[in-house]
Amino acid sequence: MAVRPLAAAAAVLATTLAISLGGCNDSAMLGGASTRSLTPIPTQTLSLMQTKGMSQGDPILVRAFKKEAEMEVWKRTATGQYALLKTFPICRWSGQLGPKTKQGDRQAPEGFYTITPGQMNPNSSYYLSFDVGYPNAVDRAKGGTGNYIMVHGTCSSAGCFAMTDASMSEIYALAREAFNGGQRAFQFQAYPFRMTASNIAKFRNDPNAPFWKNLKEGSDYFEALKDEPRVAACGTKYVFGGAEVAAGNCTPRVDPLVAEKRDRDNREVAELIAKGTPATRVVYEDGGQNPVFRPQPAPTTTFASLTESDKDKDKELAYTAKDYGRHHLGEISRPESLALGPQEIEIDAKGKPILVAAAPADAPGPTKAAAARKASEKPTTVVAVHAPSKTEDGKAGASKPARITVADADGDTSAYHKLMGNMAGKKGKEAAPVVAAAATAAVAETAASTRKPAAPAPHAKPKPAASSKEAAPSTKPQASVTTTGSLKN
Repeated sequence: MAVRPLAAAAAVLATTLAISLGGCNDSAMLGGASTRSLTPIPTQTLSLMQTKGMSQGDPILVRAFKKEAEMEVWKRTATGQYALLKTFPICRWSGQLGPKTKQGDRQAPEGFYTITPGQMNPNSSYYLSFDVGYPNAVDRAKGGTGNYIMVHGTCSSAGCFAMTDASMSEIYALAREAFNGGQRAFQFQAYPFRMTASNIAKFRNDPNAPFWKNLKEGSDYFEALKDEPRVAACGTKYVFGGAEVAAGNCTPRVDPLVAEKRDRDNREVAELIAKGTPATRVVYEDGGQNPVFRPQPAPTTTFASLTESDKDKDKELAYTAKDYGRHHLGEISRPESLALGPQEIEIDAKGKPILVAAAPADAPGPTKAAAARKASEKPTTVVAVHAPSKTEDGKAGASKPARITVADADGDTSAYHKLMGNMAGKKGKEAAPVVAAAATAAVAETAASTRKPAAPAPHAKPKPAASSKEAAPSTKPQASVTTTGSLKN
């Protein structure tokens, strides 16, 4: 008889230990159930529902955006379509833009997930929470590992989406009432940023760009039809649609409204690129948070959180620093990394940083001394300076910024990481000063090599100018995946 209590205690200890190794160390309270999960939906939100033709029991759908640090709750109306009910500022997310790939990488997941009542945790040690269901079928097909990735209260994240306790209480109540109304599961869509043409153009050279375009297919379906897309996993890709996808078809017919939106966005992306929109990458020390939680210059500053189609008709959905800045945020993970803020850098077609410096209008080509010095240097980095164009009479043309491309030499990735401070996150604290030093050194060398030479002495013979060569980058085709599967959680 004495063995059973010991076995039960061991089982509880094993479960607690397993949970503690998960993404956000979320564990159930061992001292009894909490009443936080029974908190009613706020009166103001109920009034907002009435104005939009919604009821407490109507189904919901949740969308999260990392870069904007916002979480939207949509509700299905009497028309059968979803409408935006309310947007909440995300208090903390960790890692970088991009999907979670392995346990311990501090990445918050990106993708389409299904939340059932069994994934709701009323006794969370992070106030309240629900498990997003990572890894799903697509994550597993890519070899993704990890578990216990949550949306929870308390402003602390190790791969989770952390909200304020007040926001989490309201989101939990909205989900609870939707389940009570008969919804069996709600869809959770997690994005790196809002899937606009502007963002697609800006992030076109990011290593995650192909995956993000796949996520945009699901976003286009939802935004064009205002209906929850059926989601299937076909190998390592998502497929979106209606009944055909639910039946396992990996090449479903695209709805005309969805196709029209995609064509419109593609044209806008092409126009933005043609106009010179630079390809960029945003690098975080360790994730970010909504600006509403930072010290504000004016208490009346409003941060709108609306889609393009809702900006004019849903002004009441904006949130203010006055509303959220006064809340107690609890334990904030790594506040020093949040204080640094993100760095937006321009990148080339290979995803490598580009530093831009101004060159004098009358700058000649590299001098012989500069060329000799460059030839004798150890090949760690290559700095290619594009000189200003020449007119027909040989004089320098109008002044234009010189693009200085910093790349690894002979495939020496260690030299590249050393120069750029490993901006993927491993040496994030040193990234900013190292980048600044690299830019300063590159500009200094450009100025030294383009400085006008002193007037020659009488009867001195002119010295020949050094020549320069440029190597064109090579591209490699990417493989495609055609296997099929079904996405279930």
